[in-house]
Amino acid sequence: MKILVTGATGYIGSHTVLELLEAGHTVVGIDNLANSVPESLRRVEALTGCAVPFIEADVRDRDTLTDLLTGQDGQAPFDAVMHFAGLKAVGESTEKPLAYYENNIGGTLALTQAMAAAGLRRLIFSSSATVYGDPDRVPIPETAATGQPSNPYGTSKLMIEQILRDLVAADERWSVGLLRYFNPVGAHPSGRIGEDPQGIPNNLVPYISQVAVGRREALSLYGDDYPTADGTGVRDYIHVVDLARGHVRALEHLGAGCHVWNLGTGRGYSVREAVAAFEKASGRTIPVRLAPRRPGDIAECYADPTRARDELGWQAEHDLEAMMRDAWNWQRQNPAGYDDLTG
Repeated sequence: MKILVTGATGYIGSHTVLELLEAGHTVVGIDNLANSVPESLRRVEALTGCAVPFIEADVRDRDTLTDLLTGQDGQAPFDAVMHFAGLKAVGESTEKPLAYYENNIGGTLALTQAMAAAGLRRLIFSSSATVYGDPDRVPIPETAATGQPSNPYGTSKLMIEQILRDLVAADERWSVGLLRYFNPVGAHPSGRIGEDPQGIPNNLVPYISQVAVGRREALSLYGDDYPTADGTGVRDYIHVVDLARGHVRALEHLGAGCHVWNLGTGRGYSVREAVAAFEKASGRTIPVRLAPRRPGDIAECYADPTRARDELGWQAEHDLEAMMRDAWNWQRQNPAGYDDLTG
């Protein structure tokens, strides 16, 4: 299949482009480069030996999308779209909610309108476990209640899910997959592509990695008084390569209608456990400073991934040790991220 990937130069987008290419698909990438750089796709091309045509454009630009999706002869030259583009920092979303609603929801509306104009109705959407809010129980199945996310980022994802459900209900020709991620970490085992956040990292593992290479003084531990075994938040960390392969399986198994799949390991690890695993993988001590809880954070969140296993034949294969090893391998080779073009 020929796939348009929005947010293609980002962390999850670039890893998924690589997995799509290795599975025999053709990919065109689009990104506005607000939080990423085209170097990631250049490295994907080097790793796979496949060309990845790239368009620098904003997913909210409906005219550009319509022209791209319609093609020269008036027929959609693509078979499907994978939609990663959007703002994704939980903490930032509590400070800039309007930006998150405008970017994430506005971008999805423009994209689906352009798809409809081109007669293209096959879509994989990058959703999030934040749609579950603070869950009543763990592990969390896809049937768990949604509707009360604890931050605007999660609310934007839930609103997009509802928009896509309404779209499918109105037009049965659509095939939509909603992939609810848990906590992606790690990097491609080559160390050539990985997570390279712009500015101060919002997520745990890139922050730990930057402390390990000396870019940050210490890790801020946001709260140690949660009702968990060691007082720190518990999350389902999933290797980004496993996550990317889940997208390929979802695309290849996607039928008519709207489908929801959790992508997680089914096990939760605390922040302290993750730090200890990284220290073991890197051989470096990570200084930790206690800080207040962040708005929007919850105590515990991990997946029930049974549906993805049963329906897609997919399950996570990498353990926490492998996640931290590959995250360190990426950061060690690229201490300044993609700015270090010798990495």
